[in-house]
Amino acid sequence: MSTHEEHEITIPGRPAPQPPRQDEPHDGQAPPPKSDQSGPEVRTPTGARSADPQTAVAQQGTRLTTAQGTRLVDTDHSLKAGPRGPVLLQDHHLREKITHFDHERIPERVVHARGAAAHGRFESNGRGASITRAGFLQGGVVTRVFVRFSTVLGSRGSADTVRDTRGFATKFYTEEGVYDLVGNNIPVFFIQDAIKFPDVIHAGKPHPDREIPQAQSAHDTFWDFVSLHTEAQHHTIWNMSDRGIPRSYRMMQGFGIHTFRLIDDSGATVLVKFHWRPRLGTHGVTWEEAQLLAGKDPDFHRRDLADAIESGAFPQWDLAVQVFPDTEDQMFEGIDLLDPTKIVPEELAPLEVLGTMTLDRNPVNYFAETEQVAFHPGHLVPGIDVTNDPLLQGRLFSYIDTQITRLGGPNFAQIPINRPHAPVNDMLRDGMHQSAVHGGVAPYQPNSLDAGCPFLAGADENAFIDVPAPIAESRVQRAAPASFDDHFSQVRLFFRSLTGIEQQHVIDAYAFELGKCYEQTIKERQLRHLANIDESLCTAVAARLGLPTPAASIALDDVEPSPALRMVGEEWPVDGRVVGIVATAETDEAELTAVREQLHAAGVLPLVIAPTGGMIGGVPVQRSFDTATSVELDGVVVLTATDDRRAVAVLEEAFRHAKAIGIAEGAAEVLSSVGFDTDADGVSTGSASAVVAALLDLLPRHRVWQRAVDVPA
Repeated sequence: MSTHEEHEITIPGRPAPQPPRQDEPHDGQAPPPKSDQSGPEVRTPTGARSADPQTAVAQQGTRLTTAQGTRLVDTDHSLKAGPRGPVLLQDHHLREKITHFDHERIPERVVHARGAAAHGRFESNGRGASITRAGFLQGGVVTRVFVRFSTVLGSRGSADTVRDTRGFATKFYTEEGVYDLVGNNIPVFFIQDAIKFPDVIHAGKPHPDREIPQAQSAHDTFWDFVSLHTEAQHHTIWNMSDRGIPRSYRMMQGFGIHTFRLIDDSGATVLVKFHWRPRLGTHGVTWEEAQLLAGKDPDFHRRDLADAIESGAFPQWDLAVQVFPDTEDQMFEGIDLLDPTKIVPEELAPLEVLGTMTLDRNPVNYFAETEQVAFHPGHLVPGIDVTNDPLLQGRLFSYIDTQITRLGGPNFAQIPINRPHAPVNDMLRDGMHQSAVHGGVAPYQPNSLDAGCPFLAGADENAFIDVPAPIAESRVQRAAPASFDDHFSQVRLFFRSLTGIEQQHVIDAYAFELGKCYEQTIKERQLRHLANIDESLCTAVAARLGLPTPAASIALDDVEPSPALRMVGEEWPVDGRVVGIVATAETDEAELTAVREQLHAAGVLPLVIAPTGGMIGGVPVQRSFDTATSVELDGVVVLTATDDRRAVAVLEEAFRHAKAIGIAEGAAEVLSSVGFDTDADGVSTGSASAVVAALLDLLPRHRVWQRAVDVPA
């Protein structure tokens, strides 16, 4: 959703709300956060709304002090015994400053360490009221949210555009307590039982001897594991698809992965799977773009999210559910709903939209918010409950355990970004980082010394009531049901549902990933699995590896393709798309201004590229030819001819990556400098306004796919 003001084009990326002075200031007031930023809503540690502004939790005053509030006259020199003498132990300021610095870092997440986040709101449309009593899903209710996106395998310093699963975790600050929907951008997982989670992560992480490769699965230990655990083949093929390298967090689906149980006011239950559907569509970057971005802008996804919000192109997702009857066997159309390696095709169970989420504010402080936010699938509210999915059951233990380790103790819910927006009276006491000051003398139940308070809530007071689900008579054993045994039919469904260009990208990904493995045995083992998925897939990958094509060991049954699994073929809004405008000092300022306004009016972010920085008339240059790169652009418009190879390289890369290109009349000479067919699809010429109009017609399809590769689209 765009919030563009007429005649005002925001250029995102300004580090502070006002330009700095040339000289060093010695007085004045620090500015507040930028207009696109917002910290957590100010609440007390026990959930009470505070009248204090958000700036009340920021640094106070204009004079440098110690942590205890004592003003300082010098912070550049240690206290010494003379100018050249030894530093004195009594220097309390030095010791406090260095000691705090030495303890600035907390353990990064073992998985999902590399993240970006934003504040927003979720507005329910009321359709969920018929299936759940959860208050935030009733009609017209608006709930504040905080969303963290992430990669899984890489460290905090890794690149954004690696081929990997992405986390999509949403914290709803509901009036009934915090609800966390902790999912991924892929609807299935590698494993069916949480006891294998350390194994799959150890296999995917860098090799323990060399600590390489970082943030990628193209290595022996990963493919050794997934080729020995065939249940991992479904998640793996999703990772090998274009979903493994999203264009943007704003253009990425999210899934709850597991099946959950919803309970209505009467106690009736249904089973559901949660889906986040981006209003901008689901799109990826090409493999070459991902590699270029890892070097030129490893922060591409977090920058894209922050810049879009700052420029007013607020990203939106619809929250939808697939609804299934809560039967005793918890099966639907032959699919075991407790198997986290399976999907239910949307053609069998259509999505029902329950509301829309809009992200409209960037964090003020990365550490305080994005790094310290603590998610947990067990943060539930009345009306939503878990199921016996064995992967989910393990997560219910693991998440709270890891938060205690990372955040220094059991009081992580009192960190401002995690504080509930509902009253808290939990009888939990003390512990590391306790910031509440509890009254009373009787933190136990029952009691009479505190007049019996806190009291238990009744069912009519929005209490959380565990669903009394029946447990079938059975025996304690380490086993999985027979319905978990089919590891290939849905993998085949996924591949055969893709368009030709998407299938080619999957083939390319397998060829690269397996080509990076050293051990021939691992490559051959994985090829045997590909033979059980699709013969054409296996044959193509085997040829790229220089290996024979193995025969399938199971019958390859025909499957009915699911068009919902495709990323290509529809049109989507262009809000927040980035279009480069190549201009020079000779460019007519009026024409440049008109093109910027034409793009901006369509919700597109114009990005002016010129030989040097500075201004073209009154228009600021955002990228010089030194800093411009095609991979941050969704399309290019050239207003003035140039034979500078840096600018030509931008055009040639954009063409190679199937992006729309417009060459205005005044830039026609540039056509002789580029090494591509200027009559090809998606390359338009004419007046400046005409080529922009043509480009805007192409942007909703993400790329000019018919130009991408010679396969059926």
